[in-house]
Amino acid sequence: MSTSRAVVAPVILGVAALLIWQLSVMAFDIKPFVLPSPVEIATQFGKNIPTVVQASTVTGLNALIGLIVGGILGVAAAVLAAIAPVLDELSAAVVAALSVIPIVALAPVLYTMFGAGAQTARQIVAAIAVFIPVYLNSLRGFRQVRPVHRDLMRAYAAKPVQVTRTVTLPTASPFIFTGLRIASSLAVISALIAEYFGGPVGGLGKSITSAASSSNYSLAWAYVLGSIILGLLFYGATLGLERLASRHRPSA
Repeated sequence: MSTSRAVVAPVILGVAALLIWQLSVMAFDIKPFVLPSPVEIATQFGKNIPTVVQASTVTGLNALIGLIVGGILGVAAAVLAAIAPVLDELSAAVVAALSVIPIVALAPVLYTMFGAGAQTARQIVAAIAVFIPVYLNSLRGFRQVRPVHRDLMRAYAAKPVQVTRTVTLPTASPFIFTGLRIASSLAVISALIAEYFGGPVGGLGKSITSAASSSNYSLAWAYVLGSIILGLLFYGATLGLERLASRHRPSA
């Protein structure tokens, strides 16, 4: 019963919001350049599914690479910081600086460094956006392991691999996956925004700006819808991976 409510309630809320949106556009005669109606957006989305999928593939690949690279680096850095707290203190300023770097300033610099025809800049932007939440959440998870549990494992002559498998990872993994779920959406958003400021043609960001510059606002919103779907796919994939890992998580 609770599961059905968790699914039905958001659906009802979403449908109600779309109906209010559609009726508001019709009642107040809102122009498309201000806010197209859901029907117009859905129509453009249906007519341009191949191009939306193609643009989503470009943005999605950059976001995926950024998610993998940023996630691995974030977890690895958290492991080192948990082992040697002095590294956490030394890297605190760097992490804080990375968290406030504006994409609008970083993307053009990276395009200059790696070339305007390469996707590398977009992938780096996504990786940086992913690194911060994964690192912070992973580090918090590693710090949740109680010393008494480690001492108990050592008393049983457990090897470091066994301690990691039975104590450290089961304790820290919920925090790691929380960081990944947050980062999954950030990866898509960052890769998309980086497309606004140069680089090769392709991707949802470029498609949105091209449609808007041509005054085809309904099509621009159709690409926005594509980016929303892509972000939900990334979030759903990381959530599914977390649930799969929790089922196979060994008990301490």
